This record gives sequence, structure tokens and C-alpha cells, in this order.
Amino acid sequence: MAPTATSETRAPHVTEHSITVAASPAVIYDLVADVSAWPQVFGPTVHVEVLEEAPEAGGEQLLRIWAIANEKVRTWTSRRTLDPASRTITFRQVVSAAPVASMGGEWRVEPLEDGRTRVVLLHDYRATGDDPAAEELIEQAVDRNSRAELAALKNAAELGDAREELHFTFSDSEVVAGAAGDVYAFLDRADLWPERLPHVARLDLTEDEPGVQHMDMDTRSPDGSTHNTTSVRVCFEDRNMIVYKQLRVPVAMSGHTGRWVIESLGDGTVRATSWHTVTLDPEGVRAALGPEATLAEARALVRKALGTNSSTTLRHAKQFAEEARAGS
Repeated sequence: MAPTATSETRAPHVTEHSITVAASPAVIYDLVADVSAWPQVFGPTVHVEVLEEAPEAGGEQLLRIWAIANEKVRTWTSRRTLDPASRTITFRQVVSAAPVASMGGEWRVEPLEDGRTRVVLLHDYRATGDDPAAEELIEQAVDRNSRAELAALKNAAELGDAREELHFTFSDSEVVAGAAGDVYAFLDRADLWPERLPHVARLDLTEDEPGVQHMDMDTRSPDGSTHNTTSVRVCFEDRNMIVYKQLRVPVAMSGHTGRWVIESLGDGTVRATSWHTVTLDPEGVRAALGPEATLAEARALVRKALGTNSSTTLRHAKQFAEEARAGS
């Protein structure tokens, strides 16, 4: 089809990606429908928030999504409609991120005669101003992310019941006799952590746009060794909350997300909480801890390692905020 003069009448680009999964359609559909689990399941997804939800209107949701596309964190707002009967989920971006002018698509979960399931992911999109260079960038991002998401979906679905044992969430808290803003400021200024926290050996922080941070951190272990992680953080100063996703995780994990939350207790104190959600990698557990290591042992070790570092950070944030109040 020959291009026309305006983007309004030009046909959008359409792509289709698919994968065959050895799991039931119900399991796969539930994984796609549950946006709260997307950061753990889908590599490109950093954070998702449900802004509006209307189950009585056919399962319609308004979502805000932060995800990595072409190595940058993009955020957009999408409306989607869930249809469990046909096992389809349609989506359409309401507010897109440049260079995307418009984007939508559909998930289709189709049972096969051999007991497996075919998952189809469709996209249609236009670039701002129908710019060919922008269209190529969008095509690359859609292709890369679609392949990554389908592969991750296959991996998660085929774990079956074992996924419940591999996946866990925990938290640590401190009550602080200080201002929420001071606790938040301590957590936000991660670039100062090597000076402020004993377990942080090195940390490079970049902030391409306000509130979206990229961290490359070396952490000291109790035995003196260091390990490297890279993370993306989305900071919500108005809510005293920071969410993050590790892009490079220790060998025993396949996924690690978390958030720092600061809540007023109404008596002049605040509660600062560190939440972690971890998905273990069975092969990584055996490689790191030995062939006889159990998932229970790995859970305990990960809980202790992450919890120790989080608790140390919370104690220093508490001291920082309480000293700030005492000195004011």
C-alpha cells in the first residue's frame, strides 16, 4: 500500500509474534491477566500500576506501564479489555511515549489439539510524523520485547506448580521519629550510598529524566567479596515511594523486584519498609550452592542476604532523618 500524506489515513504497521507453550490455556491467560506479576515474569517490564478498573465492564483496566525499550525506560498509559471466555486481552495506548504516535494490540491464548497452547501477540503502531527512522526504532523495540515477553511467559507457565515454591515476597521495616521526606531523600540519593552505607562499595547512578534512575552497584558481602547488580528505579517523591527492578541479578535468582515505602503513622513518626519479591532459578541455585542444595535453603540465604542489606539501609535512613529533625 502506498503511503498517503497524513498519518491519520495511513495504515498502521502490524506485527505478529507467537510461541507454543507446554501448559494449559488457563495458566497462561492468568499470567498475562495479572499485571501485578509482570515485572517478575516479563524482563522488559519495570513497574505497572492499575489506575482504573471496571470488572463489570468486561474486565476493562487503565494501566500505567514503565518498561525498557531500546535500552531506555519508557512510560505510557494503556487501556485493556480482558475476555476470559475467549482468552483474549486487547490493549490500546491512551498516552504514548515518543516516538510512538499510537499503539495497540491483542494477546490470544489458543489451545492446541496436542494439549499445548499457542500464544499470539499482535501489535499495530504508528510513529510520530510517520518518520521512517522512528518506525524502525519502534519495530526493533516491539520485536525485541515481544520475543522476550513470549519466551518469559513460556518459561513461567511451564514451571507449573514449582513456580509457587520459586517465587516469594518479604519485607523489613523501621519506625522513624523523623520526617518522611528526609527518609525518602536518603533513599533517593543512592549516588551517596558508598559514603553512607558500609555494604555499598561502588555505585554509579544516572538519571536521564527526573524520577527514573539507572544504578550500577557493587555490594560487599560479609566474607569480603563483592557482587555487581544493575537496576532501574522509578521514584515517586509525591508518594514517598521508590520501586525498582534488578536487570542483572545474582546467579541464584531469575528475577528480583522491590520497593521502598514510607508511611505516616500519625504520631509524628513514619514507618519505612523495604519490600522484595524474588524468583529463584533452580539451575542457578545448584550452580551457586551445590547440586544437593534445596530451594528452601536458597530462599533462606536470599532472604538473609537481601534482608541484611535492606535493614542496614533502613537503619542509616532512620539515623539520617532523626538527626535532621533534631538539628532543625
